[in-house]
Amino acid sequence: MNTRLEPTWSNPHRRLLLAGLGAVGIGWLPSMARAQGWPSKPIRLIAAQAPGSSNDATARALAEYLTMSLGGAPVVVENKPGAIGMIAAEYVARSAADGHTLLITLHSQLAQAPVLLKKVPLDTSNDLVPIAAFSTGVAPMVVKKDLPVKNLKELIALSRTRPISVGNYGIGSGWHLMISALAQQTGGKFDIINYKGTGPMVLDLMAGHIDMGAGSMAGMGGAIAQGATRPILSISGTRSDTLLPGVPTWADEGFVGPAFQYLIECNMVLAPKGTPKAIVDRVAGLAHESFFKSNRVKTVMAQLGVTEPPWTGDELGKLIERTWPQYQAMTRELGLTME
Repeated sequence: MNTRLEPTWSNPHRRLLLAGLGAVGIGWLPSMARAQGWPSKPIRLIAAQAPGSSNDATARALAEYLTMSLGGAPVVVENKPGAIGMIAAEYVARSAADGHTLLITLHSQLAQAPVLLKKVPLDTSNDLVPIAAFSTGVAPMVVKKDLPVKNLKELIALSRTRPISVGNYGIGSGWHLMISALAQQTGGKFDIINYKGTGPMVLDLMAGHIDMGAGSMAGMGGAIAQGATRPILSISGTRSDTLLPGVPTWADEGFVGPAFQYLIECNMVLAPKGTPKAIVDRVAGLAHESFFKSNRVKTVMAQLGVTEPPWTGDELGKLIERTWPQYQAMTRELGLTME
């Protein structure tokens, strides 16, 4: 039996399909060209937190490694704190998607913006592409040196007799949710004072202007070492007798549940939507590699108490899927809003 094969271009449906694929291929070309020529100028890494934070320390350590690994193209950190990270996030989201402007921010702020703000300047889950996320590590809850409490039990007892002023490094942060949940569960009075990052909060703690606060070891470690503040609890990560000897965790003190167990915090690196995948993958690979090869990154991670490399790829996607709904659900439950 003879079967007649129709010439390729005589089938109108096939012609349309191939024409469409050709158009897609042409569309790929500019993206591929941009990736191959990257970087062609200095890269700006926009940090959403002020100096003195784990965000800033991580950003500067990563920037140094990227500069060394990308043929000497400088990676410059610029701090743009404020508006729960939205100033920096919007700036990067509106930048050219060519890999020359990146964001590093607390991922909790990206998760929280849609539920905290009446008007969000960007779609935090769509206008930015997640690349990598570095854990913030062990985070101490500290009190000013002359506050008459030695542990969490005594702090709660004091909070039932008079308001405790609490420094908060970011509206909607894990710490914000934790202290709000603590007040709700214990009946204690905790007055939250919001700061643009850990640095200014620590200065007020050291001066005795506020009673307590919490944050990463990058921001809190110096004041603890000087004796200007005293750690009474580790609010995240596992117990660390190396960094915080004898300091218990929430679980050690009998506090369990989503607010005290599931609010993982990290410094997330992102790019504008539309950034070529080859560039995103390259930065993700270098971020992961920096954990093992960069002495500065190793030092910062050790100071923070971070023992695992950054999340990238599918692991990063699963982290977002697991934690963002937790942050948002607790914010709604506690009735938190941005004033």
